[in-house]
Amino acid sequence: MWKAYYTPTSLKEALSLLAEHGNRARIIAGGTDLILELERGQRPGVEILIDITRIPGLDTITMGPDGRLHLGPLVTHHQVVASPLCRERAFPLARACYEVGSPQIRNRGTVAGNLITASPANDTIVPLWALDATVTLQSIRGQRTLSFEEFYQGVRRTAMAPDEMLVDIAFEPLKPNERGTFLKLGLRRFQAISVVSVAAVVALEGDRVVRARIALGAVAPTIVRAREAETFLQGQRLTDEGIARAGELARAAARPIDDIRAPAWYRAEMVRVLTMRALRQLRDGTERMGFPARPVLLWRRRDGRAPSWVQVPPELATWNGRVRHQADGPEPIITTVNGRRYVVHGASDKTLLRMLREDLHLTGTKEGCAEGECGACTVILDGMAVMSCLVPAPRAHGAEIVTVEGVRSGDALHPLQRAFIRQGAVQCGYCTPGFIVSGVVLLEEVPRPTLEEIRQAFAGNLCRCTGYYSIIRAVEEAAGGLGSGAPE
Repeated sequence: MWKAYYTPTSLKEALSLLAEHGNRARIIAGGTDLILELERGQRPGVEILIDITRIPGLDTITMGPDGRLHLGPLVTHHQVVASPLCRERAFPLARACYEVGSPQIRNRGTVAGNLITASPANDTIVPLWALDATVTLQSIRGQRTLSFEEFYQGVRRTAMAPDEMLVDIAFEPLKPNERGTFLKLGLRRFQAISVVSVAAVVALEGDRVVRARIALGAVAPTIVRAREAETFLQGQRLTDEGIARAGELARAAARPIDDIRAPAWYRAEMVRVLTMRALRQLRDGTERMGFPARPVLLWRRRDGRAPSWVQVPPELATWNGRVRHQADGPEPIITTVNGRRYVVHGASDKTLLRMLREDLHLTGTKEGCAEGECGACTVILDGMAVMSCLVPAPRAHGAEIVTVEGVRSGDALHPLQRAFIRQGAVQCGYCTPGFIVSGVVLLEEVPRPTLEEIRQAFAGNLCRCTGYYSIIRAVEEAAGGLGSGAPE
């Protein structure tokens, strides 16, 4: 899929590589969109990937001296969801991040990557547009900061030059008198692309709106602001009549199209409905209902911080400040899988899934969809559950990976594996490895999960046979056994 894969260990080196290779190169972090685009031939001419996940300092969420909230280019969706600062001062963004894909996707996918993909259906663009965010782009030529209106130029088109990298996302956090939320309509509960999405932020003095911002997703070539609705709301109380009028004005701002997910008339009507629903929630203070107090992250640690995926392991011996893996080149991928060190040659242009199966012969990890939709390929990468079909194999260089073969302890099955057998949670068995890995991480993160937490954990795992009930019972049984100290 690519000819060369570079892993720079400094921002300077990453920008130098971009300047050197131009349109032939792409930055990769989570890769949840880019890998699919390369697989489908949607990125003709792209031969070089520049992996920035080993550059320290790019995964931070901070309140800057300018009073603005700053997100680095490696901040993942789950880091936003887990951040107390974002949950308190940027709730529309936190809620949107929680709506992206599945836990495995949110563990790899970055907010910056979601912005750069520039689809009008992408969830995080909508709340950030409503929050008047800016992006800072950097190259060896210097930096420039753009508003979203300047950055977005159409469907999957941005103002970013080939030698530029997005290095910062910044916006004003919600003030004490401001409330905001994000609502999304999809065709299913999880793993859904938006049919329509709405982000609304209002500033109140008493019960009157002094400022309103409403952004609409998936109803125009780019995200649009419902400017007439915003103007109408200024000075208004959020009465039912006023909210209804704002909904009508928001609908008028939409320019939807017919496509496979919905006809244009339906999208326009849902803009009205979601706008009204969002404003009612903000009026009544119910916008946080349904958002979990303790979201399931599928991290092996639960101390409020993501497992460290931005690190430079000893295996990353530098080559002019970078590590290079070339297709059919001599550079091996040195990795640790299930506690065993491997030196792999000839896998530098593969996905991690293919390397595990074809080169390490660990065939427990299955290929179901190869698109990050089914979860059959779930593995643990540096402490997080991820879809291995969307991870480039060179990202395993210097990493620690656990597959379904490695969750057992010595010769004894993991309690969850035994529970799967007792509960009859295995039928065709193809999805089972992914469920086992996701379930093992869940039980490490939340030893006594509720039914809703189990459902959250399995949002990225699909099964066509069992109806899920026996799988859920197996997790509940394993949780009980682990909690009671039952022998293994």
